Amino acid sequence: MTAIIAAGGRGTRFGGAEPKQLVSIGGRTILERSVNAFLTHSSIDDLVVALPRELAEKPPAYLTEAPKPLRIVVGGARRQDSVAAAFAAVPDRSDIVVVHDAARPFASADLIARTIAAAAESGAALAALAVRDTVKQAVRGKDAAWVVDATLDRETIFLAQTPQAFQRSILRDALALTDPATDESSLAEKAGHTVRIVSGEASNIKITTQEDVSMAEAIGRSSKPARTGRAGTGYDLHRLVAGRRLVLAGVTIPFERGLDGYSDADVVCHAVTDAVLGAAGAGDIGRHFPNTDPQWKGASSLDLLGRAVAIVRAQGLEVGNVDATVIAEQPKLAPYIDTMRANLARVLGVSIDRVSVKGKTNEGVGELGRGEAIAVHAIALLRSL
Repeated sequence: MTAIIAAGGRGTRFGGAEPKQLVSIGGRTILERSVNAFLTHSSIDDLVVALPRELAEKPPAYLTEAPKPLRIVVGGARRQDSVAAAFAAVPDRSDIVVVHDAARPFASADLIARTIAAAAESGAALAALAVRDTVKQAVRGKDAAWVVDATLDRETIFLAQTPQAFQRSILRDALALTDPATDESSLAEKAGHTVRIVSGEASNIKITTQEDVSMAEAIGRSSKPARTGRAGTGYDLHRLVAGRRLVLAGVTIPFERGLDGYSDADVVCHAVTDAVLGAAGAGDIGRHFPNTDPQWKGASSLDLLGRAVAIVRAQGLEVGNVDATVIAEQPKLAPYIDTMRANLARVLGVSIDRVSVKGKTNEGVGELGRGEAIAVHAIALLRSL
């Protein structure tokens, strides 16, 4: 099952210097929140995200390091063009396709599940809110002012939302039409298909103008779950060899030997990366950045750590704090500790007081005590966003 996130527009009604989907709500962008709702949903196998060209060419890390398969396509001039471009990238195996507007960052897991279930049963479905107020249909009067033409039966009026879900063949029929439409369910109707209504959610607002941001902030605060703690541990060891730089937590330390490894062999970052990934149940550094992949040869381990942080953020988690113990006989690390902490804090997205790095010796015992290697133990605490 595939989710399409329609984020190809530039939000001209919203205004502002950056695309609407990159506006932050409670510390996370609108786009990240919308994408994360589907990345974390058990029914969704993969995603296709339609973006403006400039954003598609340089996407944020939470898209490039997603925990599920995620494809990025360039959106079109109209919403239906963007969805059509995304639909072309949907895997053949997907029998149900869900379309969601990136400007709706608060769709709940239950709403997504109910919409998918209705589409599986009926062919097409959309989330929609029943109208509570009396509905008036208006026309222009002689002086160009709006005047009431009719009072409509509000029992039959619904306000369309997304997600909208379709059996693959029905969405294909809908997107084959060239008629202008504001959503895919309208096209499905025109193609002759019945679209079932699923009860929507008042909190599933669409952010269209600047005035909507304050409401979104309030919803974000009220819907925020209790922060849960998840701990993970990491361990790594690299041998010291001649002819290599010694890099620890992104700091190049003057020494006659460096650590042997496929990347820059930054043993501190490797241990912290494993701790972060482990706390999220997201595997380890070897799974995501294997030493069989040429793109990681000589890579900055701080960059790898940043990618790991993006992976856990896509799961709705952020780093709370990190503690690392470096075991090395030489060199002495005290002059570099604060810079190491600052580098880690920047990449982890936390203040420096939430990062601890300690240097210990192995009292001359074993290969560490003989100065043949450096090892690091790390622990990371994650919490829900």
